[in-house]
Amino acid sequence: MITRSRQVALCLTALLAAGAACQARGHEPPGRSAPAPADTGTFTLVASGDVLPHDPVIERARFDSGGTGYDFRPVLAGIAPVVSGADLALCHLETVSGQAGARTGRPGAAFPAEMAAGLAATGYDGCSIASSHGPDGGADGIRRTLDALDRAGVRHAGTARTEDEARTVTLLRAGTSARVAHLSYAHDTGGHPSPDGPWAVALIDEGRIVADARAAREAGADVVVVSVHWGTAWQDAPDERQLDLARRLTASRSGDRPDIDLILGTHAHVPQAYEKVNGTWVVYGMGDQIAGETVDDRGRRDPRGNESTLGRFTFAPPARPGERWRVTRAEFVPQLYDLDAGRVVNLNRALDGGAELRPVRDRVRDVVLSRGAARDGLVMGE
Repeated sequence: MITRSRQVALCLTALLAAGAACQARGHEPPGRSAPAPADTGTFTLVASGDVLPHDPVIERARFDSGGTGYDFRPVLAGIAPVVSGADLALCHLETVSGQAGARTGRPGAAFPAEMAAGLAATGYDGCSIASSHGPDGGADGIRRTLDALDRAGVRHAGTARTEDEARTVTLLRAGTSARVAHLSYAHDTGGHPSPDGPWAVALIDEGRIVADARAAREAGADVVVVSVHWGTAWQDAPDERQLDLARRLTASRSGDRPDIDLILGTHAHVPQAYEKVNGTWVVYGMGDQIAGETVDDRGRRDPRGNESTLGRFTFAPPARPGERWRVTRAEFVPQLYDLDAGRVVNLNRALDGGAELRPVRDRVRDVVLSRGAARDGLVMGE
């Protein structure tokens, strides 16, 4: 959970970079005493799509640092109030880390290690790492990536430096009492062999995912979140493999309790639908939160590659021991990576600044709701 001092720092960053008003949770002006809120045990979880920093993104971070190193905080400042305002925030890193200060943002290459600090400063607590680019840098790339995240205080799941680490459950604290397990898997390794062994990059396998989810419960997880790098790139609609795996995973139960409480999808590079399947929320694809100018599989410029959503789910504790934690509110926040400004934009907050953004927001909304999620209570948030 984000500390008060960290929250204050994040608010100052957002005020300076985006002119947004932000007040630290629990922080009252001098002379006022805020009543202590009742502890209901609820918590909010936010999750965002692929962080894929191509060269223009890295060049912007270089400029924002004043030419010394790389500063990714301004790039993400527009969404920082949403991320930092959650009790638990998860991102997805699609590429691996290079050496600190290295300019290596071409597709399939690596990002500067300073990215990890930028994610931490924005409010992210953990990241899924398993992706088709997971083994791009070999064992050294995995080590550099996880070392950079460790230094920044950002937890990770999906790749591992050792076989023992691969068997370790990533447990995060959310709110005052909840323990959340974060699991991460990829559909393949992009044609590259997994370095050191099959455990280095976790691959999608239904049996393994269910076994890992059950192991996470045994390790004390109240909520199990599964991130999956899956689907068909540049396709708005989830493909049959996504739909089938979502049905199977959400149907898996131990006694009366589902083994998985939330599924978060990445990889398609475009926003995809949200859907409640067997009583469990599935986000088929959140899109690219950060990416340079993108081209589709036919080599054509595709602006959808800079559109994304951030999912926000409020969990409440069970009424009786042994039951599942319930999602009491489900939201999505439409986002855009502004190529000219080099900034992630909260589309709902930015609409007053430009009518041209409304069609983008509306297109993202229509895709997200295309499988009937509104009937199950999904709403668009700010």
